[in-house]
Amino acid sequence: MKVLRTVAEVRAWRAELARAGRRVAFVPTMGYLHQGHVQLMHEGRKRVPADAGELAISIFVNPAQFNDASDLAAYPRDLDGDLAKARSAGVDMVYRPDDPKELYPPLASTWVEVAGLDEHLCGATRPGHFRGVCTIVCKLWQLVQPDFALFGQKDFQQLAIIRRMHADLFLGGEVVGVPTVREPDGLAMSSRNARLAPEDRRAALAIPRFLSEVRSRYARGERDAAALIAGSEQALKPGEIHYVSVVDADTLQPVESTTASSGGRTLVALAAFFGGVRLIDNLVLEG
Repeated sequence: MKVLRTVAEVRAWRAELARAGRRVAFVPTMGYLHQGHVQLMHEGRKRVPADAGELAISIFVNPAQFNDASDLAAYPRDLDGDLAKARSAGVDMVYRPDDPKELYPPLASTWVEVAGLDEHLCGATRPGHFRGVCTIVCKLWQLVQPDFALFGQKDFQQLAIIRRMHADLFLGGEVVGVPTVREPDGLAMSSRNARLAPEDRRAALAIPRFLSEVRSRYARGERDAAALIAGSEQALKPGEIHYVSVVDADTLQPVESTTASSGGRTLVALAAFFGGVRLIDNLVLEG
């Protein structure tokens, strides 16, 4: 497994693969890898077998997508553990820049932003967050030039925005969304889970329980958005709710009924704080 640290090294690696006609599957991460990331790697390997190309990941805590410097400082890091997990998953190349200036040179002043899809959900109270996400993903895309780039559906808004950026900028390759990977008790896997105290970790199970209840209401025929998420404040206690929203899964605009979703898919998304740790999760209602 190669560990590359500079833009020049990644460019040389990609040029060599291009000359050999080999393809690339790519998983961009901020590190502190968990089973959800590993699942993305496995999906990448399925699309690009070892005899056809290479599986690559990046490990970079992107400062441009943090609104709070303390949140950036508190983001968990475990490079040795990350490299071990990547090696076990069959990763061929890890891009791990030592210095943020490698990707954000001192005179850098170009940003990539997708308008509209960041108006609600996480984007409503995190100005600049998705601009930071789009900018770093676009930079990495230009460097790695993946045939397949894989992203988890737990970050549904992020995935939707990246899909739009990919289409609008005529980027090569394909964006692949991979279903959320969950712990045995139902909690969505996240690097932030490591910051939960044991009692907060137990309390956070209110999130998958609530989404399960929403799914049950929908299965029983409920289509009204307000009725689908009724009682969320009580259901998610002792968590502090950031938002619980019902939106069109394609436009991410709020809907009053699931029947109003243009593409037939409705997203129920939420964010809540447990012990000061912000967790997100979602549920897609089809048809």
